[in-house]
Parts: sequence; structure tokens; C-alpha cells
Amino acid sequence: MRRATKIVATIGPASSTLEILVSMIRAGVDVVRLNFSHGKAQDHIDRATMVREAAAICGREVAIMADLQGPKIRVGKFEHNKITLVVGEKFILDSDCEMGNQDRVGLDYKELPRDLRPADVLLLNDGLVVLVVDRILGNEIHTHVKIGGELSNNKGINRQGGGLTAAALTSKDMEDIRTAMSFRADYVAVSFPKNATDMVMARQLANIAGEPFKHRPQMIAKIERAEAIPALQEILDASDGIMVARGDLAVEVGNAAVPALQKRMIKMARASNKLAITATQMMESMIVNAVPTRAEVSDVANAVLDGTDAVMTSAETASGKFPVETVEVMAAVCLEAEKSEDYRLDADFMNVVFTRIDQSIAYGALFTAHHLQVKAIAALTESASTALWMSRHNINIPIVALTPNVATQRRASLFRNVIALELQQSTDTDAVLKGAQDLLLEKGFVETGDMIVVTWGEPMGQVGGTNALKIMRIGEY
Repeated sequence: MRRATKIVATIGPASSTLEILVSMIRAGVDVVRLNFSHGKAQDHIDRATMVREAAAICGREVAIMADLQGPKIRVGKFEHNKITLVVGEKFILDSDCEMGNQDRVGLDYKELPRDLRPADVLLLNDGLVVLVVDRILGNEIHTHVKIGGELSNNKGINRQGGGLTAAALTSKDMEDIRTAMSFRADYVAVSFPKNATDMVMARQLANIAGEPFKHRPQMIAKIERAEAIPALQEILDASDGIMVARGDLAVEVGNAAVPALQKRMIKMARASNKLAITATQMMESMIVNAVPTRAEVSDVANAVLDGTDAVMTSAETASGKFPVETVEVMAAVCLEAEKSEDYRLDADFMNVVFTRIDQSIAYGALFTAHHLQVKAIAALTESASTALWMSRHNINIPIVALTPNVATQRRASLFRNVIALELQQSTDTDAVLKGAQDLLLEKGFVETGDMIVVTWGEPMGQVGGTNALKIMRIGEY
């Protein structure tokens, strides 16, 4: 069966062989995520090359997403790699400390003492350890332990409620953007943006780095900070999509707030004609188990029903024991959830104001396809914008983006309910339309006699906005 929801899979030590990558793509991976928090530049270059090779073996295009580390605020290292903190104990975070012990540990973010006040709550190691600030003495943050536990080297620190001033883009991120553009990453995910300015700066840096390669990536904002929530619309406007990054976000705003925020963020992204990825711990137990928990299955299904474009794996496929099985299970859950979706397209068009011709054509194609129950919508496109607009609405009809550009094919692999195929185009409208119907027949989307809706830009073969729509019966050319 055709699956509308896309799968983003992180690759790492468990999935960095050609054989495993081919198996993962055949199992359903649409986008491969390279996590720049780990590894060196050459590691990512080599993996990107392997992804392209694996995709070619599978006979399809997949996108590559470069996920920047961002200003991950961490403790330093300990003499014996880890300690155990006990409730009520005093503990010092010391930006001058070289090597940690039971009493204190260093900081990689030296400005942290300037960002804090007494009574602030600090959550370490994804909230498993909680410290309360008692006082600030120079470069030392004196705390007491509210929730104890094991604390090891380089664990992250969050301030409850947010408010840390660290810039979204570090010098490492800037270098990593250059690396990502060297292999033409299709998407760049920006960690911890607080506002639109962070995303504008990241886009400018990516466009400059990509200029020698004539490449401009799509920008994904990872919503991880409490400050990003009230600025969500401006961040969306400055981005091509968002990632609901539930790990750090949950630490800052609290676990209980995340499910409702997830639904709100996905809804806002769709309304803004932007993409949405749901991430973090979706199949966490499959790091060590071949079967997910029922709660994880429900989590993935609910994200699908919320309308997310993609669900994402992290450690499950990067370092887990069952990377291929994780993708297979996730794909099966998405398919099952999509069967129960409610297709009420007419309601989406109430009070819609069309401001552009190409957007009007996109909506017209959806409306026509829905009421005539055609077998496919074919969007002849250079940029895939028309296909993106169509994909913001639930319709149980495949949207096929036909494009001569491989970069567009890869980019569209993240769009919900969109299949991107290569189709060379010319100024001969009849020849191109015949080529479109032949390709749909070849790929099994239609049979002779089926109706389809086709959109394109006139005059054919020139770069410009979509302005034409035609209802075709397969076999008329």
C-alpha cells in the first residue's frame, strides 16, 4: 500500500554500512538524518556519499538532512567519568573547573552563571537530575540536589522555563553548514532557535556556503526552547518547516505540556504551508527490543493523525540493535493510522482567500480530484511548491510531483502524500502530457481509462508559476 506519512531515520554506527542503508531505504526511509552532534566532518561526507549510493541501488531519491548540534549546554568531564548525586547534597557548577569530582564539575558554556538567579531550577541529563540554584559566586553556581541520580561526562543542562542566552548558531554550526553544503544536504535542521532572526541567519549562511555548488537547502527549525513557543509563527514564516523536538522541549516546558504543543505546532505548520516533523523517543524501546511498546505505537499513530509530514527515529536506527526492523514497524503503524483518517476536504476550503494564481490552481486541483475521485494528481513542477500546497490537505489520492530536477525530487520526499518522479519537460505540451501519463502507467499509479488531474505552468518548459489545470483520461494521448 502507498504510505503518505514520511519516515526520517538517523544513521550512525548501527546503520552506516551500504547493506543496512539499502535495507532501511527499502523498508521505507524517505529522509536520512546526519546528526552533527556526533562524528567529524569526513564521517558525514562519507555517510552522505553512501546514502546517495544506497538510494541509487534502490532506484529512488531520498533526502539528506544535516542536523546541527547548536548550543548544547553541557557539564564538563569527571575524574572517574561519572558521579552519583544524592537528594539534599550541595553541588557546584564551576566554569573554571578543569576536571569534575563529587563536589563540582566544569561547564562548556562559560556564560551560564550570568544567566541564572537564586531559586532557578536546572535540569541535567534530560531532566533525570534536578538542581536548585542557591547562589552565584563569580563563576560558580552553588546548588542543592532536588532529584538525584547518576551524572556522567558532557550531559546536557536546561533551565526550567528557558531563558538561557546562548546563540542558536555556534562556530561549530557554521563550519558544519559548510560541510553539509559540500555534499548538497537537502535540509538543514537548526537546533534551539529562539526567533525568526536565528533562522534568517542560518539560511543566509547556508545559501552562501551552497553558492559554489548552486545549491540552496530547505531550513527546518527545531522547536526545543520555551522561548520559541510564543515566537512560533515568526519562526515558521522564516523557515521551510519545523521539527517538534520533544526531548529538550519537554525538559524546558514540562512533559505534560508537550502533547498539546505537538498538535498545535503541526496544525500551525500545515496552515502556514510549511512542513512538520515529529521526533524524539518515538520507538525508543526498539533500541534494544525487536518489538515496540503499545504506547510507542500509539505515539506514532497519533502523530500521523495530527497531520505530521514525517515521523523520525534517533538512536533507534543510529545505535540500536534493530535499525531495519524499526523502520518496518514505523511504516506499518503509519499505514494503519492513515486508514482511519477523516477526509473532509471541503471544510478546508471554507473562508480560504486565494492570493496567487499557482495557489488557486493547487486548490482547484484538490477540489476537482476529490469530487471526481480521480486516481492521481500530477503536478508538473520545477520547485514542487504546487505539490507542497496540495499536501497541506488530507486527500486519499496520490499527489505525484513530476520534475526534471533531482534536487526537487529529493526535497519533495519529505512532503506528506507526495511522490516525486523525474520527468524531463519541453515546450511541446502534448508530448509532455503524454510522457506524464506514460510514467504514471509505468509506475502503477493508474490504468488505461482512469482519470487524473494535471497541473503545469504555461508556456510549458519555462520556469514560472503553475497556471494551468487539465482533467485527463489515461489513454487519450
